[in-house]
Amino acid sequence: KEMENQTTGAKFVLLGVTRDPLLQSLLFTVFLIIYLIILLGNMVIMMVIRTDLHLQSPMYFFLFHLAFIDICYATAVLPKMLVNFLVKGSITIAINACMTQMFFIFLSAGCEVFMLSVMAYDRYVAICNPLTYQEAMSKHFCYQLVGSAWAMGLFYSVLNTVPVLNIQFCRHTEIKHFTCELPPLLSAACGGTFLSKLILLSSAVIFGSSSFLLTLISYIYIINTVLKIQSAEGRHKAFSTCSSHFIVMGLLYITALFQYTKPKSVSSVILDQVLSTQYSILTPMLNPIIYSLKNKDVKTALGRILKKLQF
Repeated sequence: KEMENQTTGAKFVLLGVTRDPLLQSLLFTVFLIIYLIILLGNMVIMMVIRTDLHLQSPMYFFLFHLAFIDICYATAVLPKMLVNFLVKGSITIAINACMTQMFFIFLSAGCEVFMLSVMAYDRYVAICNPLTYQEAMSKHFCYQLVGSAWAMGLFYSVLNTVPVLNIQFCRHTEIKHFTCELPPLLSAACGGTFLSKLILLSSAVIFGSSSFLLTLISYIYIINTVLKIQSAEGRHKAFSTCSSHFIVMGLLYITALFQYTKPKSVSSVILDQVLSTQYSILTPMLNPIIYSLKNKDVKTALGRILKKLQF
């Protein structure tokens, strides 16, 4: 096969979800609504947390940053996907644009999982050591935790993006996906992918499992503490602040880790797209609903803001 270096302005062909015009129109409408929900839901949460004085605790500070990460994650994937639904012919993407999209997908995903670990640690301190909570979760320490989550996301992204820049791709390379995620991109390469596959697998396992382990340890301590609470109402209140977080976190970790570590024998175009949709599109949409719109404090704060706007 004729090889073309990445620096010569090569383009990839994204096969996308479907080429059926009717289905494309339907999916465009569905994913446009999802994107608007993600933007509106997360921006409302950010606005409410920033403006309401009752929501200035560390938990809502982390929630603010999670909402921002979710907007970044969805924006790395959905705008290009929506444009592709409007294209009738073959969908092409410049290799530089493809690498940029991949970089921001990795960055957002890395930040997301470590921010969830930070939020789990915050709940651990609040429930297991409530008397020292304000001192332990100082403003400076909260900034350090958020900065660490972004630093880990950036490191994860650079670690996986840089080796791909040296891979040779064939002319008219087809990517069997709707985004430039690394697994389908490596499948489309002509060769020299061993290092990238090794780094992808090892980094996904190390970063994913370490983040999950940190979260799991926090929840083991939380559950142990909650079970010691005498009143049923007290136990229910403590569990309610954690259950939603644990469910969404589990879905995100399981689908993302499976996508990036599964053997080639169980890989398929449809499965890859379903898994990718779950963690890069549905999770950012569900997060504002699960973490905030179910939250009594956020709903009360939103009510106060709406009441002010009416006068």
